[in-house]
Amino acid sequence: MDWNQRTAVELVSALKAGEVTSEELTDAAIARIERDDTEINAICVRDFDRARLAARAADEARVRGEDRPLLGIPVTVKECYDIAGLPTTWGMPQYRTHLPVEDAVQVSRLKSAGAVVLGKTNVPLGLQDLQTFNEIHGTTNNPWDTARTPGGSSGGSAAALASGFGALSIGSDIGGSLRTPAHFCGVYAHKPTVGLAATRGMVPPPGPALPDELDLAVVGPMARSARDLALLLDVMAGPDPLTRGVAYRATLPPARHERLDDFRVLVLDRHPLLPTGSAVRAGVNRVADVLVAAGARVERHTPLLPDLTEAAVLYTQLLFSGSVARFPVEAYEQLRTRAARLSPDDRSLDAARLRGMVLSHRDWMEVNRRRELHRLGWRLFFAEFDAVVCPITPTPAFPHDHDPDLMGRRIDIDGVEYPFFDQLVWAGLATMPGLPATAVPTGLSPDGLPVGVQLIGPMLEDRTPLRLAELLEDIMGGFQAPK
Repeated sequence: MDWNQRTAVELVSALKAGEVTSEELTDAAIARIERDDTEINAICVRDFDRARLAARAADEARVRGEDRPLLGIPVTVKECYDIAGLPTTWGMPQYRTHLPVEDAVQVSRLKSAGAVVLGKTNVPLGLQDLQTFNEIHGTTNNPWDTARTPGGSSGGSAAALASGFGALSIGSDIGGSLRTPAHFCGVYAHKPTVGLAATRGMVPPPGPALPDELDLAVVGPMARSARDLALLLDVMAGPDPLTRGVAYRATLPPARHERLDDFRVLVLDRHPLLPTGSAVRAGVNRVADVLVAAGARVERHTPLLPDLTEAAVLYTQLLFSGSVARFPVEAYEQLRTRAARLSPDDRSLDAARLRGMVLSHRDWMEVNRRRELHRLGWRLFFAEFDAVVCPITPTPAFPHDHDPDLMGRRIDIDGVEYPFFDQLVWAGLATMPGLPATAVPTGLSPDGLPVGVQLIGPMLEDRTPLRLAELLEDIMGGFQAPK
């Protein structure tokens, strides 16, 4: 039996039944990594000795009668999370020797739940790419086609899951960094409602790890099944113990519905600012067909949907205003000079990116006010609908592109090139207002590459898109192992 491709829920049951031990699962995962990761390069920091000790301790705890949610389950952790004694670099060469002295909040929660941490997964430089490569740890390849990217910035985690390197992983998302790698590698991921899961210890080196409230960014679970996402989210959810935040874990409402025929769903496969490739449109429509056949109420249009163009511009400005916050003064002034030369009539996303980089506090406050209007719009929308089904990016995984000029890169959509970062419009649809979104696989493209979609749900109702993902998995089949 190949334990390395089983779901976490299945492994929990097998461990409880005495069919396998944590030591056996851990040894099997380590053997798979040692066999296959030379080609994939997903696990950039190995922690096998401590993993074996943790597995032995988990087996001993189970003999004593302990029963924790992830007791004995092998997992991986995105490199950007602090783990005491292991390097945290964010792919930045100047921090290759940075060793945190305490675990990130989410790493502590994994360990408290009994998980066995195998090591850390690779990331792009500064987490600022839709790919996964850096000077320290090299390039992570997509297990479906090593000439292509697994996505970013949680690309190492998605590639690890698809390859059978652990049953679960934790990542982060501000520009689709959970959802895009899941889509590219054929696995599952969940971007929680903003603020739902504490982020302390997921911080650029050299730190310190503060209980900051991050704008846009979240941390979340990745897995090979929708039910595994729910299992891991219950471990991750809740405020930082150093804050006085609301204990969301106890107050998250149940899913709105338990049956597909009760769901009210809006299906989107086109964006006003960017075409959607044929392979991704087909994936969206496969989900739509399943929903219709199951008796769900499926709509393609509604006046309740917040304006997609304005949403993309607001997201772009908020995202890029944060991306340059720590730029050197000289570089920032150069950006201000370039932004001043823009024509007032230039409404392109390239212009929005540049304007966002140099927003004044006054301007940022106005953008934030408009975001709140969109949040109001979404509240009205979700009074009539339960979820949105839409793309994550306009294409399946694309070939590696290491051009250091990120703004000069292009993405090929059915033979036509567009600015590389324009593909973020779909990720931003959920990120800008802070909504939960679950990435689910829908099958393969004509080229044999995974295609995923996202299920966007109401704020603080994460269990609704997660339940919808489970129901779709039951019918559509979910994860397939790459051949």
